[in-house]
Amino acid sequence: MKTANIAKFKSHLSEYMHYAEAGEHIRICKRNIAIAELVPVCQSGSNKTHLGCGKNTVEIKGSLTDPVFELKDWDMLVDSP
Repeated sequence: MKTANIAKFKSHLSEYMHYAEAGEHIRICKRNIAIAELVPVCQSGSNKTHLGCGKNTVEIKGSLTDPVFELKDWDMLVDSP
């Protein structure tokens, strides 16, 4: 775990962000007393998905182009007298 006082943390923020992105925890201190920690949101570091990874995982039942309701059930299509 890296440790930095506030002034050093502020002046080297992008450097510490790279450490956090790589999975490291950074302890932030005020007058050498720990007050906060910067921790990574996820440990993976990058998106591991690839094109086609969901292939054959969805089953479509019915037709995608047929109407869901019959035309007689649509009140807005009926001419009012």
